[in-house]
Amino acid sequence: MAIEIALPTLGTVIITALVDSINPCAIGVLILLVSSLMVTKRKKEMLKIGLLYIFAIFVTYFSYGLGLLAFMANIPIVVAEYISIVVGLIVVLAGIIEIKDYFWYGKGISLMIPHKYVKTIQEKMKKLSLGTVIFLGVFVASVELPCTGGPYLAITLLLSQNFNFGAFLLLVLYNMIFVLPLVVILFMVMLGAKVENIHKWKQANKSYMRLVAGLLLIGLGWLLMLIANGTINLN
Repeated sequence: MAIEIALPTLGTVIITALVDSINPCAIGVLILLVSSLMVTKRKKEMLKIGLLYIFAIFVTYFSYGLGLLAFMANIPIVVAEYISIVVGLIVVLAGIIEIKDYFWYGKGISLMIPHKYVKTIQEKMKKLSLGTVIFLGVFVASVELPCTGGPYLAITLLLSQNFNFGAFLLLVLYNMIFVLPLVVILFMVMLGAKVENIHKWKQANKSYMRLVAGLLLIGLGWLLMLIANGTINLN
């Protein structure tokens, strides 16, 4: 007997976005960016450049989500069900990999930006301009989506079950929460926090970030599959 339930709820979106927002890559690039700016830029200019980087991430991530949401909402239900099952399995596998990294970080397969892309980011940091900052935001959001975008993929598939203005607003909320830690870190630095301390905190807690993300991914993956096979029905 199917369970009649309205999903994803506001709480589901908020919790998933909060976990997804603790993104070591986006945070790491922001820390590197701010560190570079502190040497040559005044605080007002640092703030402008930092917000531009965050805005570029927001627009890029939101655009990908909106495109996926619209695509899934406009394909036949039968096809969407099979896609949801496949994606659910992928999301569960991603969760297992994330949990693996809690115990054995960096050993075997890991969900992180490939090293060749890290080099590209580092090269772009050497010659900062407004165009470069926008590029960094777009680039980071683009290359991290296939690696660490499991929660986002799951949420967009859930939202596509009832694609309306409410789903659109939930997607906007998700992305606002996603970039929230970046905004907090930027203003912490503006208020005098040491970049080195923020970096140390990130390094000390990245394994716990992956553990929480892994557990969430497994839960979301199973939810997608339960919806696809009709165990849970969205109204």
